[in-house]
Order: sequence, then C-alpha cells, then structure tokens
Amino acid sequence: MRLTLTTFLTLDGVYQGPGGPDEDPEGGFTSGGWSVPYGDQDFGAFATAVFDRADAFLLGRRTYDIFAAHWPKVTDPADPIASRLNSLPKYVATTGEELPEWTGTTRLGRNTEAEVATLKARPGRELQIHGSGALAASLLAAGLVDSLNLLVFPVAVGAGKRLFTGTTLPTAFRLQQSTTTSRGVVISTYEREGAPTFGSYALTEE
Repeated sequence: MRLTLTTFLTLDGVYQGPGGPDEDPEGGFTSGGWSVPYGDQDFGAFATAVFDRADAFLLGRRTYDIFAAHWPKVTDPADPIASRLNSLPKYVATTGEELPEWTGTTRLGRNTEAEVATLKARPGRELQIHGSGALAASLLAAGLVDSLNLLVFPVAVGAGKRLFTGTTLPTAFRLQQSTTTSRGVVISTYEREGAPTFGSYALTEE
C-alpha cells in the first residue's frame, strides 16, 4: 500500500486544532477551529474522493480519539466517510492508555516506523493518515510518506504546532494536481520523488 497523508494547514504552516477550540489546546493554543468557516461542497467532494481510495487508516492517538468519539455513531452505510472509517482496519500509534472500543482497531508497538513499513508492504491501495500531525511529521522524517494532500486554508494564526520542522527529511515532491475551493482553500497533491537537487542563480564568469 502507498502511505498517503491528508492534512489541514494554515498559511503559516500550523496544523493544530483545525476542527474546534477544544480539539488541541496544548501549549496554550487558543486559535482552534480555524478551518470551520471554510467548509463547502468542493471540500466535501474532495474528502469523499480521498476516503474512497482507502484500504486502511493510520492514526495518531489524539486524532483517533476524536474520530472514535464521532464516527461510530454515524451508522448510515451510504455515508462516504463513516462507512469506510467504521469498516476498514485502523492502526493507532500510541503507547498511552487503553483505546476506545472501535471495531477494526489495532494498536501499533513502540517501533512505529518499522511497523508502518510492514503495513506498506501489504497489498492494497492507500494506507491513509488523516491529521495526526506528530505521527505524520515523524514518518515524513523517516521518508515513509509517498503522497501528500495539503489543504492550505486562507488564514494565519501566528502560533501552534507545525508539520514541517527541523526534523523534516529533505525531499523533492512533484505537484500532481491542485484545485481551489469556492472559499479559497488550496488543495494540492504532491508525490514524493526522492532527494532534492540544488543549484544557484549566481552568474558564472566566462
């Protein structure tokens, strides 16, 4: 399976607390819920298309707890997101307390990178990470993420957790497609190409 990451980012690169003020207040973050005003039909259509390609999910503990508190209650088999989250395998990277009951959940061990590499070797289409910023950053640093769906919202919040940090592995990506929703969210899909190349704009002497 290919490992794909879908994540929400502000213009200044913050992924923390997109869905509500109480979603992730860690570090005194007070700007939670910044993505909410930008939801529309374009956003919904994109999400449906992404979930339709999933064969399994890989989630960090905070994202898993948020999902587990909501999606099992959505029992409509025609719901394009709930039907997949509730029926497909879910792997959770956590060493914390017991997980909430949710059918199809497996807790990963302490060697997350090795276990994710094993999952990727299984047949299938996409092993999808949604949100799960700390987990995503660690897998980007390990060079395990094959594709990025970055949804950049037209808002800056000034502080918060950022996806790309000093631990990010230098990597070249190819822009596969890019669209903009009616409310200005830029949705771009990037495929990993390998190590970046570098050059210089300095004029050479003849």
